[in-house]
Amino acid sequence: MTKTSRLAGAVVGLVALTGSLAACGGDSLEKEKPGAGGASAGAGSASGSGGGKKGELVVGAAAFTESKVLAEMYAQVLKDAGFTTSVTVVKNRELYEPSLVKGDIDVVPEYAATLAEFVNAKYRGPKEAEKNPVASPDVEATVKGLKELAEPVGMIVLPHGEAVDQNAFAVTKEFAEKNKLKTLSDLGKSKIKVKIAAGDECAIRPFCAPGLKKKYGIDVAGIDPKGVGTPQAKQAVKDGEDQLVLTTTTDATIDSFGLVFLEDDKKLQNADNVLPVLSAKGASDPAIAEALNKLTKVLTTADLGELNRKVDIERAKEADVAKAYLESKGLLKK
Repeated sequence: MTKTSRLAGAVVGLVALTGSLAACGGDSLEKEKPGAGGASAGAGSASGSGGGKKGELVVGAAAFTESKVLAEMYAQVLKDAGFTTSVTVVKNRELYEPSLVKGDIDVVPEYAATLAEFVNAKYRGPKEAEKNPVASPDVEATVKGLKELAEPVGMIVLPHGEAVDQNAFAVTKEFAEKNKLKTLSDLGKSKIKVKIAAGDECAIRPFCAPGLKKKYGIDVAGIDPKGVGTPQAKQAVKDGEDQLVLTTTTDATIDSFGLVFLEDDKKLQNADNVLPVLSAKGASDPAIAEALNKLTKVLTTADLGELNRKVDIERAKEADVAKAYLESKGLLKK
């Protein structure tokens, strides 16, 4: 899963979702739990994390930096709580969600709004999901709707925290200062024409150009298809070729390009707060939720951005970054 996979938000791409689900056939991972017969890494890479007395847990991660760092932190706090843990990286949600339901994966880091609409489309059908979306900018309502859909099919949704990874828009510091911009509302009121550096789908996605026009009155002059949060997209804004870049709230490199976020003050974006999701078949032990909730309570959006920066810019290993963070927060026993 990449960041662009979450750009669609609540309702766009639901028809395509069912096609991808049919293509993968809902098969579970080709990887057994540790100790269950010496399985290989299968659909992802696995890393052992010691031997505990409370049982064995497989922590799943999607194939992008942030998810892998979160998975490493989950594995390490669970190991510290007495479990034997391993991390397996799976390409996308279409593959790891069925494995979570079946108990082949026990724990995954997730995003409230995105998962809510995924299960909405999968279990109610794309047409019904489009008519009755579950996700919204209200995180409490989004998580409530997610639980109502996910728990009957075998997932346990744990509480969300402050950390959120969702679409965000940035401009250069000079552009913001010159035009007195702090929020997207400020940009709309300025009546300045802006070209957006983003994926080409920004032109039709409700949480990109159409939403900026409708909710904020922003005058979008065009889309420069350089991708979501790519170095090329941010450089184009830095160089003045474009005025606005679509990235994410945990992008830790915007400062190095001389950019600043504009606040989504009218809440165009849905609540993609980070939360752990467990398999009811393999992870119902209350000690699992207790350990993970301690991390969720302290993790912030800024923390996620810094953790991403250490991996993507400094080339540190996800497991090392995770350990250092957990130690800094007193979440690992000495």
